[in-house]
Amino acid sequence: MAQGTASINSDYKDWEWSEDAGERARLLQSPSVETVPKSAERQGNGLGATSSLGAVFIVVNAALGAGLLNFPAAFSMAGGVAAGVTLQMCMLIFIIGGLVILAYCSQASNERTYQEVVWAVCGKVPGVLCEVAIAVYTFGTCIAFLIIIGDQQDKIIAALVKEPEEAGSSHWYTDRKFTISITAFLLILPLSIPKEIGFQKYASSLSVIGTWYVTAVIIIKYIWPDKELVPVEIPTSPSTWTAVFNAMPTICFGFQCHMSSVPVFNSMKQPEVKTWGAVVTVAMVIALFVYTGTGVCGFLTFGAGVEQDVLMSYPSNDIPVALARAFIILCVLTSYPILHFCGRAVLEGLWLRYTGVTVEEDVVRERRRRLLQTISWFLLTLLLALFIPDIGKVISVIGGLAACFIFVFPGLCLIQAKLSEIQETRAISWWALVSYGVFMVTLGAFIFGQTTANAIFLDLTA
Repeated sequence: MAQGTASINSDYKDWEWSEDAGERARLLQSPSVETVPKSAERQGNGLGATSSLGAVFIVVNAALGAGLLNFPAAFSMAGGVAAGVTLQMCMLIFIIGGLVILAYCSQASNERTYQEVVWAVCGKVPGVLCEVAIAVYTFGTCIAFLIIIGDQQDKIIAALVKEPEEAGSSHWYTDRKFTISITAFLLILPLSIPKEIGFQKYASSLSVIGTWYVTAVIIIKYIWPDKELVPVEIPTSPSTWTAVFNAMPTICFGFQCHMSSVPVFNSMKQPEVKTWGAVVTVAMVIALFVYTGTGVCGFLTFGAGVEQDVLMSYPSNDIPVALARAFIILCVLTSYPILHFCGRAVLEGLWLRYTGVTVEEDVVRERRRRLLQTISWFLLTLLLALFIPDIGKVISVIGGLAACFIFVFPGLCLIQAKLSEIQETRAISWWALVSYGVFMVTLGAFIFGQTTANAIFLDLTA
């Protein structure tokens, strides 16, 4: 797939609104990835410092996250272990394919971030849609993070004050809305205001440790269950043939690492598509084992009664689970500012394009606008998190958007890249790749439409 084409729209004159897009879009790269500026790349010094093994670690880190808490509930919605695992395996083929396509198009277009690749390969309209989708996705993920903080704090506080499981909060200082708000104002807001977030790049190792620990606890609790655990019903088939699709948003949300994949690819010592294919295959298989272990063991432990956040199904006084809750809170506290930073960078880029002002000309007003954007973003996500009951409702929406990043935009990029090739005859491989791109776009549009419609229907009938 890496043969037969040169550069796609590599001249900035080929696509409008892009004179300083690289400077703005560069902000969207993962804080864990050190890449070389494009100017240095053009001078022949474009090789990055990340080894293949390091790239595997970064991609796994980007894929694994708080979304694993929803996987047992996703297996329950899918109708059991067989349906959940089969759905994951089928989707994994296209997830890996999307990552390879993005690397191929990044190499062809000489762009270094996800949204820049979409802009260069597909043009202005898909580029703007991609940036809007990134902003909405990061906004929704920040809401989910705050809900997760509230969920875990409820259980930890219940254990500390020794309240009964069903009693609820009896004191104002243990009320869920108060604890989420005070944590957000004291810890999250100060971390979200700075212009740069380089200080956050070491949080990735902590996130990996936390997610692996949570998975280990859930597996061990299934193998050696608590004596007081009551036997539960374990569904073995979906209630309806369409119920299996309800698990798709969670799978897409869990495996979505595509936005950070492009800068990771460009940071490699040998940024070759074939090498990258091996890297993402290994990374996704590792993520598959983690998600499957969490989903299967959590589902088999609690069956159809599993909570949307699986840690909420365990008792408050369980010490290993309490440590898992503390890990998750810590991971989310460091992840919120990173996701907010990515969303803010996209909004900043859209604003500068709309006003026609360059980055250099806008330095004076940048700080005031950054404070306004940060505070508005923070207050809106906090307000929504206080009144949305569980992460399942949020993931059902942003999981559909994740499908766009995994299927729709990479599919469009592949189609456009192949159509831009100058060939006298179209080989069978050319038609096969174009067909594959069309199928990816169709599949992504179906998942997005189905999950969004289902989320709206459930909200209206709730």
